[in-house]
Amino acid sequence: PPIHPATMPRHPSHQPPSSDRLATALALLQAQARPGELAGMARYGIVGEGRLGLSMPAMRQIARTLGRDHDLALGLWATRIPDARIVAGMVADPARLTSRQMDDWALGFASWDVCDQVCGSAFAASPLAWDKVADWAGRPEAFVRRAAFALLATLAVHDKAAGNAAFVTALALIEDAAGDERNFVKKAVNWALRNIGKRNVALNQAAIDAARRIQAQGSRAARWIAADALRELTGGAVRARLAARG
Repeated sequence: PPIHPATMPRHPSHQPPSSDRLATALALLQAQARPGELAGMARYGIVGEGRLGLSMPAMRQIARTLGRDHDLALGLWATRIPDARIVAGMVADPARLTSRQMDDWALGFASWDVCDQVCGSAFAASPLAWDKVADWAGRPEAFVRRAAFALLATLAVHDKAAGNAAFVTALALIEDAAGDERNFVKKAVNWALRNIGKRNVALNQAAIDAARRIQAQGSRAARWIAADALRELTGGAVRARLAARG
């Protein structure tokens, strides 16, 4: 899981990162590089020019060592190294992310792991998160559209303040995107649908109803999204867990 913002120490800098601080961060990344893992990672779509092959635990530990530092996050993002961009999402200050920065980062996503990790750390904690779900859900770029639904899937788990109405509205975005045959998009659409349906009893029924409407769309992607979601959301394990919550 992503590092929660409240657990991160803060660095006092409000200026562009010093060359020493950025160099230190990059040295920490290089020290944990695993070039021998790159071929295996690529088979799972974990790709990107300059990738170092770090494990997620290593990147989380580096982020904790660096602490919250938004300017360093921007510097790490600018390197274009996928591992550095994941760490950038972990050390960024969500409250300081501007709408333009979020759009620029989303357009820079080139692999699903960078997309999902940044959405799960920096973006989900941003006050702009819900606006970006709506903005990106209809975008043509595969990873920007994936970001909308990866972010929505994360909000369904972690945004305890959001009411049911926000998620019912979001189900319409899911239905609209269900015909997208691109693998990285349809999997995120399915992920968001399932997470909404596991939030509470009322949303479970709303998500099941949405899945049945998606199933009726008839496209290959829609049929897969619906069948996979219905299998989980109508299953005994989910129903029992939701009933136990009251």
